[in-house]
Amino acid sequence: MEKLLNEQVVGQLKQAFADLTNPVQILFFGSKEGCDYCGETQQLLTEISMVDARVNLSVHDLKEDAALASQYRVDKVPAIVIASKNGGQIVDLGVQFAGIPAGYEFSTLITDIIYASKQATGLGAATREFLKTLTQPLHLQVFVTPT
Repeated sequence: MEKLLNEQVVGQLKQAFADLTNPVQILFFGSKEGCDYCGETQQLLTEISMVDARVNLSVHDLKEDAALASQYRVDKVPAIVIASKNGGQIVDLGVQFAGIPAGYEFSTLITDIIYASKQATGLGAATREFLKTLTQPLHLQVFVTPT
């Protein structure tokens, strides 16, 4: 199968991942049937995880691993969960992608991997203070479409 990431992109990823501080766990959820882009998404994540040993990938089937999918609130495929690792424990940060992260979403995926490793949000102090005032869980979704 032809690689999705060329040598130039792999070099850029190596530079971006040079400052990773903690391991990152990427959980990929796909399906053997009825899943457009599952193969391509899994291949993309495999190639990304091969760039740096601190980026770990686990592959799961939505139906076969239904309990795990439920634990991470995954209900569609392809799905990507970006988590940090603390020792052997996976720490869910609530960061997910539904669909293949192509185009501009690719850079967002890489940024999220870096933030998960640093266990930082990149949010300013004022935003963090505002978020502390929330008294109920907030489910935030951002939808994008190719243009």
